[in-house]
Amino acid sequence: MSTEKDIGHLRKSYEKGALSDALKNVSPISLFEQWFAEAEAHPAIEEANAMSLVTLGEDNFPKARVVLLKQFSPEGFVLYTNYKSEKGKAILSHPQVGISFFWPALERQVIIKGTAEKVAAEVSDAYFSSRPLGSQLGAIASNQSEVIPSREVLEKRLADLEATFKETAPKRPEHWGGILVRPQQIEFWQGRPNRLHDRLRYDLTSGSNWTAERLSP
Repeated sequence: MSTEKDIGHLRKSYEKGALSDALKNVSPISLFEQWFAEAEAHPAIEEANAMSLVTLGEDNFPKARVVLLKQFSPEGFVLYTNYKSEKGKAILSHPQVGISFFWPALERQVIIKGTAEKVAAEVSDAYFSSRPLGSQLGAIASNQSEVIPSREVLEKRLADLEATFKETAPKRPEHWGGILVRPQQIEFWQGRPNRLHDRLRYDLTSGSNWTAERLSP
């Protein structure tokens, strides 16, 4: 029989940075680019591009999972997936999604709301061809999110594909490709002492124009 575990004593003081009100005049994409570069350069952060993706599933339950950001620009944030997976179906059925980054070594979060859509086929083709062969074949071998009887079934599929594509490069499956999340709201969170954290929220108003507000922690 399990017992209750009290973890209320787990806490730390956040003291590594601040968000100035002057940043309200900075493009949120530019600020994200700066923060991402700092996260990527930090020795304690192994995957700066790891992000939580939240979708509303076909069962009407929200679900969060960690995925990898592969591209970003003023247009938005791009990840890749199997469109027939649980994640892909959720995105295509309910394109309003959330993504967030947490970089504890910098005591920072970025929280994004946006709408998701497939990227152009040629963009997915270019990314797929840039992947290592093993990753290409893995995307073909896995019917993502479907039940399989054993690990051996998956490994057999991969072995068969490795034999098939010894001499030729595989083509991207039509059901696999990129998802662009077009941001509507971007919030930057910087930990501060005494739980008085800094929060700057940017909302897209029209075109590429953003307004920024400071939120109480």
